[in-house]
Amino acid sequence: MAFATAEPLRPPRAGRVRSARIELADGARTMVHVARHDTAQVELRVAVLRGQARLEPWCAARGVEEALVGGFFVRPDGTPLGEVRTRGVARRHVPFAAPWDENRACVHVRGGTASIAPRDELPAQPRGDLLQAGPLLVRDGVPVFRREDDREGFRAGMAQFDSDITDGRYPRAALGLADGHMFAVACDGRGRFDTGLTLEELAALMAALGCSTALNLDGGGSTSLVSGGRLRNRPRGGWERPEVGGRPVSTALLFVPR
Repeated sequence: MAFATAEPLRPPRAGRVRSARIELADGARTMVHVARHDTAQVELRVAVLRGQARLEPWCAARGVEEALVGGFFVRPDGTPLGEVRTRGVARRHVPFAAPWDENRACVHVRGGTASIAPRDELPAQPRGDLLQAGPLLVRDGVPVFRREDDREGFRAGMAQFDSDITDGRYPRAALGLADGHMFAVACDGRGRFDTGLTLEELAALMAALGCSTALNLDGGGSTSLVSGGRLRNRPRGGWERPEVGGRPVSTALLFVPR
C-alpha cells in the first residue's frame, strides 16, 4: 500500500479545500491540499498565461478564485510543452517528442464537460479546450501508473525535462474527475517535514479520493493550487528553498462558475 492508512485524506465538501499531512507506507509524511468542485456548478477551462506568471496574482487580476497549475513548459522562454488548445484553436507550444506526442494523456473540455484520456483516443482536431500533460494516473477508478512500464515515455523522453519526473518523491499536482466532481490536488515537498509523493503514491491518492480518472500535471517548483483566491500549497524550488509566491507558470486549469 502507498499509505499507512486506508483513507489518507478525507475529501472536502464541494467548493471547499482541505489540507492535511498524510503518512506514507514507510512512515514519511507530506502535506496534501485538495479542492473539490461540483461539476453542476463549476466548469473547467484551460488558460495560457502569456509570458508566464505566478498563478495567485494572475488569478487575482482576473477575478479567478479557483485554479491549478497546468502543463509543462520549456526554458528559457516558457513555451508550453505538450499540446494546448483553447476554444478549439491550437496555441503555440513545443510538441512532445515522437512517438510520445501521440499517446501522452490530456484533459479535454468540450461543451463544459471535462474528460481525461490518452491523446490518440481524442479527435485529431478537438473542439473546446485541451491540455496535454501526463502521465495518466487513474483510469476506471484504478491506479494505472507504473514507473517500470513507461507506457507514455516519460523516462525514455526525459531529455525534454529538467530531470526524470517519474523518479522519486517531489511536489506534485494532479487533476481528478469523479462522478459529479472534479478534484484539484497539490502536495508539498522538498522539505524536512514534506517528503512529496512519487507518481505511484499520487495515483493511489487520487484513487482513494474516488476519482474515476486522474492526470499528473506540472510539479516541482511549479506546483500551484489556488483556492478561495489564495495559494494553498508551499512551492519550493529546491531543498528547503521556498519559491515565494510560486514559480511563474505557462498554463493553468481554471474552475469557473457555470
